[in-house]
Amino acid sequence: MSPIVRRDRIAGDGTPRSADSQADSPYKDRYWTIPNVICVVRIIGSFGLLWLAVAGFPTAFIVCFLALHLSDWIDGKLARWLNQRSDFGARLDSASDAILYGCLIIGCLMLKRDVLQPEAIWLVVALASYCITTGYGLWKYGRVPSYHTRLAKIGNWLVLAGAVGLVLDWSLWPMRIAALVGTITNLEATAITYVLPKWRADVLTVLDVLPFAESEET
Repeated sequence: MSPIVRRDRIAGDGTPRSADSQADSPYKDRYWTIPNVICVVRIIGSFGLLWLAVAGFPTAFIVCFLALHLSDWIDGKLARWLNQRSDFGARLDSASDAILYGCLIIGCLMLKRDVLQPEAIWLVVALASYCITTGYGLWKYGRVPSYHTRLAKIGNWLVLAGAVGLVLDWSLWPMRIAALVGTITNLEATAITYVLPKWRADVLTVLDVLPFAESEET
């Protein structure tokens, strides 16, 4: 079934976007767009991280994660430049991110278990906040939130810095900062889910959806 394009969907800048404005996109109802193919490649590559961790190649592990992380940035840019954004693409991107960071955490535990044990509280709080916002979205909308907020985008780069600092034995502070920002990002996503009566993709901040919540009440 093709993804339904809602007339009141929020655009990337937080303003309402009509269905007519989306009708210009020849790829709005297609699954196999270039950004979506990149997402699939990222999912496959994420499991390669686990193999590198099992094999005990920390430098290759980081290089692979860097390449996969950059693919996340690239597919978002391509989706906008090629006018290939869609609800399905947003959901696929969120799923690929969850798999990538899940494999990253497992791989880091394999490579740096002794180092991470004293730092467990940082990861536990961040993971718990992610489970809360994901579970809340599933309960309210029947699907995982795919907001791609500004904080989430910043957090992705902090995760990269944290992984490099941890695996290459540089510093643990980037990882701690990434976990803190990730927790705040998840709390904002939970707030967005609370405000929005219907599922929406690509919401930059909770401030962008407050006017829509007010209009629902009036």
